[in-house]
Amino acid sequence: QVQLVESGGGSVQAGGSLRLSCAASSRTFGGYAMGWFRQAPGKERDFVAAILWNSGNTNYADSVKGRFTISRDNAKNTVYLQMNSLEPEDTAVYYCAANYLNYIGSRGGFYAYWGQGTQVTVSS
Repeated sequence: QVQLVESGGGSVQAGGSLRLSCAASSRTFGGYAMGWFRQAPGKERDFVAAILWNSGNTNYADSVKGRFTISRDNAKNTVYLQMNSLEPEDTAVYYCAANYLNYIGSRGGFYAYWGQGTQVTVSS
């Protein structure tokens, strides 16, 4: 069982930056991938970004390309989401997720493990 713990959320003004972290409790094995999703009030959960652990291949939602960067630290079993040029529309609860399917797509059903979420609020 993999436990994921997010940190780094908070409040920031538009144009600002935040970095989210997600630490995994278990050692990462082959086929491991981690991603970030977000859910704004009254809206469905949306895919943000994902990364393959071994190769570092990444995938991003169009809405965050060029502003957000996903990365990982193998030694710390931790994935990061660097968020720059934040907009009020980025306000949401951000969730970390993981799978052992080599999957970095946008369908949440393929991610078996989820964190509790961290709030990001961007004010105009």
